[in-house]
Order: sequence, then structure tokens, then C-alpha cells
Amino acid sequence: MSGAVEGAGLGLLAGVGLAVALSRLPMLRRPTLDQRLAPYLRDSTPPSRLLRNDRTLTPFPTLEHIVAPLMADAVATLERVLGGSASVRRRLDQAGRELTLEEFRAQQVVWAAAGLAAGLAVSPFLAARGGSVVLLLVLCLSGGVAGLLLRDQALSREVARREERIMAEFPTIAELLALAVQAGEGPVGALERVTRISRGELAHELSRALADARAGHSLVQAMHGIAARTNLAALARFVDGVAIAVERGTPLADVLRAQAVDVREAGKRALLEAGGRKEIAMMIPVVFLVLPVTVLFALFPGFFGFSFAS
Repeated sequence: MSGAVEGAGLGLLAGVGLAVALSRLPMLRRPTLDQRLAPYLRDSTPPSRLLRNDRTLTPFPTLEHIVAPLMADAVATLERVLGGSASVRRRLDQAGRELTLEEFRAQQVVWAAAGLAAGLAVSPFLAARGGSVVLLLVLCLSGGVAGLLLRDQALSREVARREERIMAEFPTIAELLALAVQAGEGPVGALERVTRISRGELAHELSRALADARAGHSLVQAMHGIAARTNLAALARFVDGVAIAVERGTPLADVLRAQAVDVREAGKRALLEAGGRKEIAMMIPVVFLVLPVTVLFALFPGFFGFSFAS
């Protein structure tokens, strides 16, 4: 009797399962009102998955997706606290970096986290030596602030090094432009020729100015963009000279050659000034190392002979 009941239960269960499975088949399932209206209310077709910009930047995509919201909040908080977004954008342009302000702030957050981690790594050793909690907390916060400031200082050093490279390339580029103009090229043609055969930071800026000119700006506006993206007085004078020569029809080759001579003279003066400053620093090893050793070698035979005679 119990076997028959169990068989009936299993049969009922199998029948119910089969009926549920058959009722969910697409050919037998009746569409709902939302499903019938969805094709007519859809705004646009979904984009292809090949065009989605969901690539990750690290080998750990899951961790990156988890940390991304926290990083976005940290970047927004840092921007509110520090401010100075205009100055940062200007220095990013001067450094020739393709970073956005948000990406730079994210790098600052990472550097601050690294400094905080360094402070936390040193804290157990100080705690073992009896360091107070306040001292450890100040150490960790100082590490975070130091990492934050170091990234900002690194950007400033990048700007300074790039400006030095631009000034080193400027006389050669100016003379090449003067030769091209003197050979019969127009201003745009001369810029195209020089940027095609040159490499460097200034050639990159000239290529960017040419791209702006092709995009619809005038050549004068595009050249003024170079002066706006840099903080070099010599380059600003060069841009002004080119603009005046283009607008008024003055000889452009003479202007470019004069600009190259001025920059070379300025470089010589800077080199002499740097040599004068280094001269004082060079006296330190001479006075404190070379001179004492020389005196010691000069006086040692006399002391040795005096001790031997006595």
C-alpha cells in the first residue's frame, strides 16, 4: 500500500514538472503586455559589444571594478579639498601629457595611498620601541600627504624638463624654418616640412598647431596656442614674431634667424651663470678633502723624521 502511494506521488511530481516545463516553452508561452510593447517603445538598438569601452587597466578586473567607485569618490573629495584645477590642467598641457584632471587626481590618490602604506609599514617598528599612538598617527598621515605632494612635484619637474628640451631644440627648429622659408616655402609649408623631418617636443607642438590650423583655426591662432600651452618667454616672442610676419608680410626668414640667435645667446648666458654657481660648490671638495690630504702628505715626512730623531 505504501509503495503504491509513493509511486503515485512520484508520478504526480513528474507530471507537474512536465506540465511546468511545457508551459514555459516559447511556442506555448503567451507573451505579456510589456513584451508585446517593448519593440515599439525601445529608443535605439543596443550598441555592439565590440564598441563597449569596458577594458580594464590592470590585470585584476574584478578588483578594479570593486575599487573604481571608491577611487571616484576619493578623486572627487581630493578635488574639493585641494582645488586648483586650472593650474593642474595648465601644467599637464605644459608637460605634454595626455592625462585628464581626473586621471591625475587618481594618480595622486594612489601615491598618497603608497605613502600611507609606507607609514603603516614603519609603525610596528616604532610601536615596538615604545612610540606613542599620536606619533604613529602623525607618521601615517605625513606619509600620505608626502605621497600627495610628491606627485605634484613630479609633474612640476616634468614641466621643467620639457621646457629645457624645448629651449634646446628651439634654435635648430627656427633655423630650419628660416631655410625653408628662404627657399620659397610658405609658412604652413615650412612648418609641415620641418615637423616631418624633426623629432622632439617643439616639433610635436608645431604638429599640434598645424592640426589646429587644418581644423579651421587660422595659422596665427594656432601658433598662439603654442604660447598658451607653454610658459617660455622666448617661445612667446617667436610666436609673436611669426604672427606679425604672417599678418604684415615682413620677411619671415630674418625674424626666425634673429630669434634663433637670441635663444642661443640666452643659452650661453644661462650656461655661464650655472658655471658661476657651480664654481662655489666645486670649492667644497677642494677645501675639505684635497687640501687637507695635501697638507698631510707635506707635513708627514717632517713629523716622521722628528719622531725618529727623538
